[in-house]
Amino acid sequence: MTTDFNDKQMHILQVAEQLFAEKGFDGTSVRDIVKVAKINIAMVSYYFGSKEKMLEALIISRISDLKIQLENLTKEPINPMQKLDKLIDLYIARMQKNRCIYQIVHFELSNKKREVNLKSFTEVKKKNFEFLREIINDGQEKGVFRNDVNIYLIPPTILGTYFHFRMNRPLYEELLGLDTDEAFEDYIKNDLSAHIKQTIKALLTHENQ
Repeated sequence: MTTDFNDKQMHILQVAEQLFAEKGFDGTSVRDIVKVAKINIAMVSYYFGSKEKMLEALIISRISDLKIQLENLTKEPINPMQKLDKLIDLYIARMQKNRCIYQIVHFELSNKKREVNLKSFTEVKKKNFEFLREIINDGQEKGVFRNDVNIYLIPPTILGTYFHFRMNRPLYEELLGLDTDEAFEDYIKNDLSAHIKQTIKALLTHENQ
C-alpha cells in the first residue's frame, strides 16, 4: 500500500479516524463516513476499496511521517543522549496527537475479529527500528550506551508506560491531585515524560554512569 495520500484521501481518513474513535470500527459504516466527509460513496471505493482497506490506509498515514522525523533526528549534530531525549519527546508527542489510532490498532490487532492486512504497517515500523538502532549504535560506539541493549523493547517500554498512565486516568488523577484536563496533560508532558526518559536511560547506560 502506498504511503503517499492526496488531500482528498487525507480528508476522508481524518473523518474515518474521528468516527472510528467515537463509534468504533464496527459501529461506523461507510455511509457514516461519506455523510460526514460530504463525498460520493463511489469515492471511497475508488480510493480505498473497502472500510478495512481504509483502516489500513489510516494506520499507514499516521506512522509514515514518523519515519521522516526519525531519519532527520539521526542526522542532527547532537550527542546520542540528546537524541534519546528528543526521541522520547517525539514518541510522546505523537502518542498524544494520535492516541485514537493507537487505540484502534491495538483493538484490531488483539481481537482478530477481521482480517486486516498490516504488512505495510509492519514494514514501516521495521524501518523505524533501523533509525532507532542507528541512534543506539552511535551511543554504543561512543561508550555512552551499553552493548547488551535490547533495542526492540525500547518502544514498548515508552508506549506501555504512557498508555498505562492514560488508561488509568481516574486513579492517577486522585493520587496526584490532577483535577483538570490541563493538569493531567501537563503532567504527561513534563513529569511522565521525565520519568520515561529516566527509565530508558537507566536501561541504556552503564551502571557506573
